[in-house]
Amino acid sequence: MRRVIDLECNLPPGEDSPDYKKAIQGRPGNPVPDRLERPQGYGFDNYNQIFKGRAERALPEKDAVPGSGVASLIADMDKAGIAVGILGGASNPTLARVAKAHPDRFISLAAMSPLDGMRAVREFERLVREESIGGMRVVALYNMIPASDRRYYPLYAKCVELDVPVRVYTSMNYANDRPYDLGHPRHLDDVAIDFPELRIVAGLAGWPWVNDMVGLLRRHPNLYCDTAAHRPRHFATEGSGWEQFLRFGNTLLQDKIMVGLSRGIFGVPFEELLGEYEALPLKDNVMEKWLYKNAANFFRLT
Repeated sequence: MRRVIDLECNLPPGEDSPDYKKAIQGRPGNPVPDRLERPQGYGFDNYNQIFKGRAERALPEKDAVPGSGVASLIADMDKAGIAVGILGGASNPTLARVAKAHPDRFISLAAMSPLDGMRAVREFERLVREESIGGMRVVALYNMIPASDRRYYPLYAKCVELDVPVRVYTSMNYANDRPYDLGHPRHLDDVAIDFPELRIVAGLAGWPWVNDMVGLLRRHPNLYCDTAAHRPRHFATEGSGWEQFLRFGNTLLQDKIMVGLSRGIFGVPFEELLGEYEALPLKDNVMEKWLYKNAANFFRLT
Protein backbone atom coordinates (compact mmCIF):
# COMPACT_ATOMS: atom_id res chain seq x y z
CA MET A 1 0.00 0.00 0.00
CA ARG A 2 1.17 3.55 -0.70
CA ARG A 3 2.46 5.59 2.22
CA VAL A 4 1.37 9.16 2.80
CA ILE A 5 2.15 11.96 5.24
CA ASP A 6 -0.63 14.56 5.33
CA LEU A 7 0.53 18.12 6.03
CA GLU A 8 -2.97 19.29 6.92
CA CYS A 9 -4.68 16.45 8.75
CA ASN A 10 -7.46 18.38 10.47
CA LEU A 11 -8.90 17.06 13.71
CA PRO A 12 -12.56 16.03 13.48
CA PRO A 13 -15.22 18.52 14.63
CA GLY A 14 -15.92 18.21 18.34
CA GLU A 15 -12.32 17.59 19.38
CA ASP A 16 -11.78 21.21 20.36
CA SER A 17 -13.93 23.90 21.93
CA PRO A 18 -15.90 26.02 19.42
CA ASP A 19 -14.63 29.03 21.34
CA TYR A 20 -11.21 28.54 19.72
CA LYS A 21 -12.50 29.00 16.18
CA LYS A 22 -14.64 31.95 17.27
CA ALA A 23 -11.60 33.62 18.85
CA ILE A 24 -9.21 33.24 15.91
CA GLN A 25 -11.77 34.37 13.37
CA GLY A 26 -12.90 37.46 15.26
CA ARG A 27 -12.43 41.04 14.20
CA PRO A 28 -8.77 42.14 14.01
CA GLY A 29 -7.54 43.96 17.08
CA ASN A 30 -8.67 43.58 20.65
CA PRO A 31 -12.45 42.98 20.81
CA VAL A 32 -14.50 45.05 23.21
CA PRO A 33 -17.72 43.98 24.96
CA ASP A 34 -19.91 46.48 23.09
CA ARG A 35 -18.55 45.86 19.59
CA LEU A 36 -21.08 45.83 16.78
CA GLU A 37 -21.77 42.78 14.66
CA ARG A 38 -19.93 42.75 11.37
CA PRO A 39 -21.96 43.18 8.17
CA GLN A 40 -23.30 39.95 6.72
CA GLY A 41 -20.79 38.23 4.45
CA TYR A 42 -17.89 40.26 5.86
CA GLY A 43 -14.56 38.95 7.18
CA PHE A 44 -14.31 35.16 7.32
CA ASP A 45 -17.95 34.86 6.28
CA ASN A 46 -16.75 35.84 2.82
CA TYR A 47 -15.19 32.39 2.44
CA ASN A 48 -18.69 30.96 2.28
CA GLN A 49 -19.41 33.24 -0.68
CA ILE A 50 -16.14 32.57 -2.49
CA PHE A 51 -16.18 28.81 -1.90
CA LYS A 52 -19.88 27.93 -1.81
CA GLY A 53 -19.24 24.32 -2.78
CA ARG A 54 -16.71 23.87 0.00
CA ALA A 55 -19.10 25.22 2.60
CA GLU A 56 -21.74 22.71 1.51
CA ARG A 57 -19.36 19.74 1.58
CA ALA A 58 -17.33 20.63 4.69
CA LEU A 59 -17.52 18.22 7.60
CA PRO A 60 -20.22 19.42 10.01
CA GLU A 61 -19.29 20.72 13.43
CA LYS A 62 -20.80 18.68 16.21
CA ASP A 63 -20.37 17.88 19.85
CA ALA A 64 -18.35 14.76 20.58
CA VAL A 65 -16.49 13.12 23.41
CA PRO A 66 -12.87 14.30 23.07
CA GLY A 67 -10.82 11.49 21.59
CA SER A 68 -13.68 9.62 19.92
CA GLY A 69 -13.28 11.50 16.66
CA VAL A 70 -9.53 10.88 16.67
CA ALA A 71 -10.06 7.11 16.72
CA SER A 72 -12.30 7.42 13.67
CA LEU A 73 -9.77 9.68 11.96
CA ILE A 74 -6.99 7.16 12.53
CA ALA A 75 -9.14 4.40 11.07
CA ASP A 76 -9.72 6.52 7.96
CA MET A 77 -5.99 7.26 7.77
CA ASP A 78 -5.21 3.55 7.96
CA LYS A 79 -7.58 2.79 5.09
CA ALA A 80 -5.91 5.44 2.92
CA GLY A 81 -2.32 4.59 3.85
CA ILE A 82 -1.70 7.85 5.71
CA ALA A 83 1.11 7.11 8.13
CA VAL A 84 1.33 10.50 9.87
CA GLY A 85 -0.86 13.59 10.04
CA ILE A 86 0.41 17.10 10.78
CA LEU A 87 -2.04 18.88 13.08
CA GLY A 88 -2.82 22.56 13.58
CA GLY A 89 -5.98 24.62 13.65
CA ALA A 90 -6.84 23.76 17.26
CA SER A 91 -5.87 25.04 20.69
CA ASN A 92 -2.44 24.14 22.01
CA PRO A 93 -3.81 22.00 24.89
CA THR A 94 -5.92 19.99 22.42
CA LEU A 95 -2.98 19.54 20.06
CA ALA A 96 -0.77 18.43 22.95
CA ARG A 97 -3.39 15.94 24.16
CA VAL A 98 -3.69 14.29 20.75
CA ALA A 99 0.07 14.25 20.11
CA LYS A 100 0.79 12.65 23.49
CA ALA A 101 -1.93 10.03 23.00
CA HIS A 102 -0.78 9.10 19.48
CA PRO A 103 2.90 10.03 19.14
CA ASP A 104 3.46 7.78 16.11
CA ARG A 105 0.50 9.12 14.14
CA PHE A 106 0.43 12.89 14.65
CA ILE A 107 2.81 15.83 14.80
CA SER A 108 1.19 18.87 16.40
CA LEU A 109 2.24 22.42 15.59
CA ALA A 110 1.52 25.03 18.26
CA ALA A 111 0.54 28.64 17.54
CA MET A 112 2.29 31.22 19.72
CA SER A 113 1.54 34.93 19.86
CA PRO A 114 4.53 37.12 19.02
CA LEU A 115 2.94 39.75 21.26
CA ASP A 116 3.78 37.62 24.30
CA GLY A 117 7.52 38.11 23.88
CA MET A 118 9.76 35.87 25.95
CA ARG A 119 6.77 34.43 27.78
CA ALA A 120 5.74 32.85 24.48
CA VAL A 121 9.28 31.54 23.96
CA ARG A 122 9.33 29.88 27.36
CA GLU A 123 5.87 28.43 26.90
CA PHE A 124 6.77 27.08 23.47
CA GLU A 125 9.85 25.37 24.88
CA ARG A 126 7.70 23.81 27.59
CA LEU A 127 5.20 22.57 25.02
CA VAL A 128 7.95 20.93 23.00
CA ARG A 129 9.85 19.41 25.91
CA GLU A 130 6.90 18.38 28.08
CA GLU A 131 3.77 18.22 25.91
CA SER A 132 4.98 16.47 22.73
CA ILE A 133 4.47 19.51 20.48
CA GLY A 134 6.53 19.01 17.32
CA GLY A 135 6.89 22.52 15.93
CA MET A 136 5.29 25.93 15.49
CA ARG A 137 2.81 27.43 13.06
CA VAL A 138 2.57 31.09 12.04
CA VAL A 139 -0.78 32.28 10.70
CA ALA A 140 -0.85 35.97 9.80
CA LEU A 141 -4.37 35.41 8.49
CA TYR A 142 -5.59 35.48 12.09
CA ASN A 143 -3.30 37.81 14.01
CA MET A 144 -2.41 40.13 11.06
CA ILE A 145 1.29 39.95 11.94
CA PRO A 146 3.28 38.78 8.88
CA ALA A 147 5.85 36.04 9.35
CA SER A 148 8.71 38.49 8.71
CA ASP A 149 7.78 40.66 11.72
CA ARG A 150 10.74 40.82 14.11
CA ARG A 151 8.51 40.02 17.05
CA TYR A 152 8.53 36.43 15.82
CA TYR A 153 12.32 36.24 15.80
CA PRO A 154 12.83 34.99 19.37
CA LEU A 155 10.39 32.16 18.57
CA TYR A 156 12.24 31.29 15.36
CA ALA A 157 15.50 31.22 17.30
CA LYS A 158 13.95 28.82 19.79
CA CYS A 159 12.76 26.58 16.94
CA VAL A 160 16.35 26.39 15.70
CA GLU A 161 17.64 25.66 19.19
CA LEU A 162 15.05 22.89 19.71
CA ASP A 163 15.51 21.61 16.13
CA VAL A 164 11.79 21.78 15.33
CA PRO A 165 10.21 23.23 12.16
CA VAL A 166 7.80 26.08 11.55
CA ARG A 167 4.86 26.05 9.15
CA VAL A 168 3.90 29.47 7.82
CA TYR A 169 0.54 30.36 6.26
CA THR A 170 1.57 31.39 2.74
CA SER A 171 -1.37 32.32 0.53
CA MET A 172 -3.84 35.02 -0.36
CA ASN A 173 -6.77 35.23 2.03
CA TYR A 174 -10.44 36.02 1.33
CA ALA A 175 -11.30 37.49 4.73
CA ASN A 176 -12.18 40.92 3.37
CA ASP A 177 -11.68 42.78 6.65
CA ARG A 178 -7.87 42.50 6.48
CA PRO A 179 -5.11 42.86 3.86
CA TYR A 180 -5.18 40.14 1.21
CA ASP A 181 -1.39 39.71 1.11
CA LEU A 182 -0.61 38.99 4.77
CA GLY A 183 0.62 35.57 3.65
CA HIS A 184 2.64 36.66 0.63
CA PRO A 185 5.73 34.44 0.07
CA ARG A 186 7.97 37.52 0.22
CA HIS A 187 7.69 37.41 4.03
CA LEU A 188 9.52 34.08 4.02
CA ASP A 189 12.57 35.55 2.34
CA ASP A 190 13.66 37.65 5.34
CA VAL A 191 13.07 34.75 7.73
CA ALA A 192 15.07 32.30 5.62
CA ILE A 193 17.89 34.84 5.22
CA ASP A 194 18.10 35.57 8.94
CA PHE A 195 17.61 31.93 10.06
CA PRO A 196 19.28 29.71 7.45
CA GLU A 197 19.11 26.71 9.82
CA LEU A 198 15.36 27.06 10.39
CA ARG A 199 13.25 24.40 8.65
CA ILE A 200 10.31 26.24 7.09
CA VAL A 201 7.31 24.85 5.26
CA ALA A 202 5.18 27.32 3.33
CA GLY A 203 1.64 26.13 3.90
CA LEU A 204 -0.80 26.43 0.96
CA ALA A 205 2.01 26.78 -1.59
CA GLY A 206 1.91 30.56 -1.98
CA TRP A 207 -1.20 30.86 -4.15
CA PRO A 208 -1.67 33.04 -6.23
CA TRP A 209 1.99 34.08 -6.14
CA VAL A 210 3.06 30.69 -7.47
CA ASN A 211 6.06 31.92 -9.47
CA ASP A 212 7.36 33.80 -6.42
CA MET A 213 6.99 30.61 -4.40
CA VAL A 214 8.89 28.58 -6.98
CA GLY A 215 11.72 31.12 -6.99
CA LEU A 216 12.00 31.18 -3.20
CA LEU A 217 12.00 27.39 -2.99
CA ARG A 218 14.94 27.38 -5.39
CA ARG A 219 16.65 30.16 -3.42
CA HIS A 220 16.55 28.77 0.14
CA PRO A 221 17.77 25.23 0.96
CA ASN A 222 15.64 24.80 4.11
CA LEU A 223 12.42 26.20 2.62
CA TYR A 224 9.74 23.69 1.58
CA CYS A 225 6.04 24.00 0.81
CA ASP A 226 2.82 22.01 1.05
CA THR A 227 -0.29 21.90 -1.09
CA ALA A 228 -2.94 22.28 1.63
CA ALA A 229 -6.33 23.85 0.84
CA HIS A 230 -6.03 23.21 -2.92
CA ARG A 231 -7.75 20.42 -4.86
CA PRO A 232 -4.93 18.47 -6.52
CA ARG A 233 -6.87 18.03 -9.77
CA HIS A 234 -6.43 21.74 -10.48
CA PHE A 235 -2.62 21.62 -10.47
CA ALA A 236 -2.65 20.14 -13.98
CA THR A 237 -5.51 22.29 -15.34
CA GLU A 238 -4.35 24.50 -18.19
CA GLY A 239 -4.62 28.17 -17.31
CA SER A 240 -4.99 27.51 -13.58
CA GLY A 241 -1.76 29.34 -12.74
CA TRP A 242 -0.09 26.23 -11.32
CA GLU A 243 1.96 25.47 -14.45
CA GLN A 244 5.33 26.52 -12.99
CA PHE A 245 4.62 24.75 -9.72
CA LEU A 246 3.82 21.44 -11.39
CA ARG A 247 6.67 21.68 -13.89
CA PHE A 248 9.33 22.45 -11.29
CA GLY A 249 7.71 20.15 -8.76
CA ASN A 250 8.31 17.31 -11.20
CA THR A 251 11.96 18.30 -11.75
CA LEU A 252 14.13 20.77 -9.84
CA LEU A 253 11.80 21.08 -6.82
CA GLN A 254 10.74 17.45 -6.58
CA ASP A 255 12.38 17.18 -3.12
CA LYS A 256 10.69 20.31 -1.77
CA ILE A 257 6.94 19.67 -2.09
CA MET A 258 4.68 17.89 0.41
CA VAL A 259 0.94 17.30 0.28
CA GLY A 260 -1.73 18.72 2.56
CA LEU A 261 -4.97 16.84 1.90
CA SER A 262 -7.29 19.22 3.81
CA ARG A 263 -10.08 16.66 3.95
CA GLY A 264 -11.98 18.80 6.45
CA ILE A 265 -12.23 21.63 3.92
CA PHE A 266 -13.28 19.60 0.90
CA GLY A 267 -15.53 17.12 2.68
CA VAL A 268 -14.46 14.17 0.51
CA PRO A 269 -12.67 10.94 1.49
CA PHE A 270 -8.90 10.75 1.73
CA GLU A 271 -8.95 8.20 -1.08
CA GLU A 272 -10.59 10.61 -3.52
CA LEU A 273 -8.00 13.31 -2.87
CA LEU A 274 -5.13 10.84 -3.16
CA GLY A 275 -6.60 9.57 -6.42
CA GLU A 276 -6.44 13.11 -7.78
CA TYR A 277 -2.76 13.31 -6.86
CA GLU A 278 -2.05 9.99 -8.51
CA ALA A 279 -3.70 11.26 -11.70
CA LEU A 280 -1.24 14.18 -11.95
CA PRO A 281 1.49 13.95 -14.62
CA LEU A 282 4.23 13.29 -12.08
CA LYS A 283 6.97 10.70 -12.40
CA ASP A 284 6.43 7.69 -10.14
CA ASN A 285 9.45 8.43 -7.96
CA VAL A 286 8.35 12.07 -7.68
CA MET A 287 4.84 11.04 -6.64
CA GLU A 288 6.32 9.00 -3.80
CA LYS A 289 8.36 12.02 -2.72
CA TRP A 290 5.36 14.35 -2.73
CA LEU A 291 3.17 11.92 -0.81
CA TYR A 292 5.66 10.63 1.75
CA LYS A 293 9.42 10.86 1.40
CA ASN A 294 9.83 14.64 1.44
CA ALA A 295 7.76 15.05 4.60
CA ALA A 296 9.49 12.08 6.23
CA ASN A 297 12.82 13.79 5.64
CA PHE A 298 11.60 17.24 6.62
CA PHE A 299 10.08 16.07 9.92
CA ARG A 300 13.02 13.74 10.66
CA LEU A 301 10.89 10.59 10.58
CA THR A 302 13.49 8.48 8.80
